[in-house]
This record gives sequence, C-alpha cells and structure tokens, in this order.
Amino acid sequence: MISRTALIGGIEVKITKKSTLKNLYIRINPPKGNVTISAPLHYPDDDISLFVLKKLPEINAVRARMRSQSRQTKREFISGESHYLWGKPYRLDVAVGTKKYSIEKMPNKILFSVPKGASTANKEKVFNEWYRSELKRVLQSLIPIVEKRMNLSANEYRIKNMKTRWGTCNIDKKRIWINLQLAKKPIECLEYVLVHEMVHLLEANHTHKFHALVGKYYPAWKDAKKTLEKMPLDYLK
Repeated sequence: MISRTALIGGIEVKITKKSTLKNLYIRINPPKGNVTISAPLHYPDDDISLFVLKKLPEINAVRARMRSQSRQTKREFISGESHYLWGKPYRLDVAVGTKKYSIEKMPNKILFSVPKGASTANKEKVFNEWYRSELKRVLQSLIPIVEKRMNLSANEYRIKNMKTRWGTCNIDKKRIWINLQLAKKPIECLEYVLVHEMVHLLEANHTHKFHALVGKYYPAWKDAKKTLEKMPLDYLK
C-alpha cells in the first residue's frame, strides 16, 4: 500500500494505492469535505489528477453542501433534548432511579428510564441499541419488498454506526451495511440507501448506468437524497 497527499485543483487530496483494488474510488468525507482517492497500486498519478480535475465542479458542490449542513450539538441524554426517530423529533423525558434501562416511545416524547448514576456513555450505548432494534425491525419488512422489486438479493444485510457513509456494499461477498443513523431519518431515506447499495451488485461504480438503475428501482431517489442532505446530522467531533 502507498499513501500520499497531493494538491489538485486547489484541493488537498489524500491518495491511497492498494494492490487489492481493481477500480478508482473517490470519497468526500464529512464534516469538512476532506477528499480521499483509493486506486489500484499501479494506477498512473496523471490519470488520478485528470479524474479529480474533471470532477472538480461536483466535488466543490458536495464540499460546500457538506460544510453548510447543520449538525446537532453533542447529546447528553437529559430531559428536554430533541431526539429523532424516522424523521420526527421527539422530546426526551428522562426518569432516574429505575433498576434497569428502558425506552418507551410516546406520541410526542420518548420516556427514557435509567438507573441512578447512569453515565452519558452508557445512556448513549442503550439508546443506540434501541435505534438498532428499530432499524432492524423496519429493515425486516423493507428488504423483501425491495428484493422482489429488483429481483435481486444480497447474502447479508448488516447495521453499523458509520460516520461518513449512509451505506456500503461489499460486492464480492454480496454484503450490505446500513448506517445506524438512518433510524433517525424518514423511512424513504432508508429505502433509497438500500436500493442504492443493492444496485452496486449490478453496477460497481457510480456511472450513468448506475444512477439510471437507482431511478428505475426507486424513482423518488432524488427527493430522498435531498431530505438526507437537508436534515440535521448527528454531532461529530
């Protein structure tokens, strides 16, 4: 593996070359829009520079949008905080002094019962496990619908708390990862990400054909993508 940093078109780009890669990949990482390139070991440097320069208008647009998108402040899991579930904000009501942790969703608030002396880290861990159970519940209903629509399935669907991507697809293993944070977004955003990752099993890269396939299997994908870009993101150090 070879790593280096280059200034291309006025943007600092971290380039990593690996012998295990077959294609070139570009990623723009939140919250500041840092650009990374992953490429095959013997991919020419001039071709990488040319690729970035051709993509420069799109890169700058994504970086500007990423830097302007609002983020929540760090959650302390105390009464009065706002916590999202499926796109709707709920007021958190914390009850202290119970023997066990429990979470109950009500019409406009979430009741969070915690033991006395519960740390913020433990409360966050319990809350994330609750989000995981919610996401798993909805995915169990959504996956068969999408698989039938696309006449396609992955070998595995997993959930992971990711900082920079809504989902990923391991094409060789046919394994799809879904970001835990999607439990906080409207369900149509989850469906869009699921379709997007499954399309990678048909078309590896983000080509015109790729986006055409996403549109075929989820026509409202642009609206869902805009929703993801407008909603406040989680706190990130």
